[in-house]
Amino acid sequence: MSATKKLAVLGAALAFVATSGSAALAQKKYDTGASDTEIKIGNIMPYSGPASAYGVIGRTEAAYFKKINDAGGINGRKINFISYDDAYSPPKAVEQARKLVESDEVLLIFNSLGTPSNSAIQKYMNSKKVPQLFVATGATKWNDPKDFPWTMGWQPNYQSETQIYAKYILKNMPNAKIAVLYQNDDYGKDYLKGLKDGLGQKAASMIVAEESFETSQPTIDSNIVKLKASNADVFIDIATPKFAAQAIKKVAEIGWKPTHFLNNVSASVGSVIKPAGFENAQDIISAAYLKDASDKQWDNDPGMKEFYAFMAKDFPEGDKLDGGTVVGFGVAQTLVQVLKQCGDNLTRENIMKQAASLKDFRTEVLLPGVKINTAANDFAPISQLQLMKFKGEKWELFGEVISADVGG
Repeated sequence: MSATKKLAVLGAALAFVATSGSAALAQKKYDTGASDTEIKIGNIMPYSGPASAYGVIGRTEAAYFKKINDAGGINGRKINFISYDDAYSPPKAVEQARKLVESDEVLLIFNSLGTPSNSAIQKYMNSKKVPQLFVATGATKWNDPKDFPWTMGWQPNYQSETQIYAKYILKNMPNAKIAVLYQNDDYGKDYLKGLKDGLGQKAASMIVAEESFETSQPTIDSNIVKLKASNADVFIDIATPKFAAQAIKKVAEIGWKPTHFLNNVSASVGSVIKPAGFENAQDIISAAYLKDASDKQWDNDPGMKEFYAFMAKDFPEGDKLDGGTVVGFGVAQTLVQVLKQCGDNLTRENIMKQAASLKDFRTEVLLPGVKINTAANDFAPISQLQLMKFKGEKWELFGEVISADVGG
């Protein structure tokens, strides 16, 4: 080989080493909250207050991330999960979000719970360009990548769910007289809008009574008594667990026998149905997107076996019959998938990019046929539900998996 050729080959080799070296250097990118050893994740939950039944979701996530850390973490990095209580109070949520972003310097806030709380921090999170990822609320407004590119939902949205109930009512009970109980906040009103949109022109004549309640009320008994007086034969129950359990009990106590639709966020057997009394919950209709741990049909399901093993080994103090544990497990698995996809590029921008690039992803606690799909213009990961009816001591699924996209 001539000297010139040797020099050319050497030059090319050096150039290759230089470029591959710079590529290796370029591969690792971090924003505040990420390093070679750690990924700092913030979370806000109502561990106290009127929605404290949901606190189990945060505790399940903490146990799941500990399991991941014990197995070596994600791409060698340990998750530092910092979770604060906001007592389901929007001003407190704002305080905790600022603390997480400005003092704790987290990379993102994950699965913070409640429509009012997330509404209160949404503008702040987007102005700071910190991901408000997989929020624990089904409000339709989380699917708005154009105006809020740093906020993304996870569960099916509330309007989709009540539109599915409306379709069922129009088909099976076209002359129904409907009474609605709803929580007087963004969450309750979102569900109510979906119901009215689903009923269309018939909403005005079919809905004969509406009662709103405040989360500061100790009981909703008087609201239920008023709704019964409307002589409605369909009851739409839009309430968080504490109030949903009260409603189920009171409806039975006063001998009212409407077809009872219960929103999915309160369909937990452990935290709602059992306290309300199985005998009072017979034939209630709801909708699901996750497998129910109280349902024997999943006992030999590989995904649920994984969940049961996690509960036994990593979260023995948790109640596997509480729907919140299944939610916490499923959403934590989804975040782990996003972080894996990020590789060594742990910037906030890349986290949102990967969260918006999920294709047919399944955490194994999702019902068969339900898949997670996102895109740059679709921030609603799960948009499929299946109707179910309460029988004995468990929910029984019926009908097909129904898709209902709303928002964007």
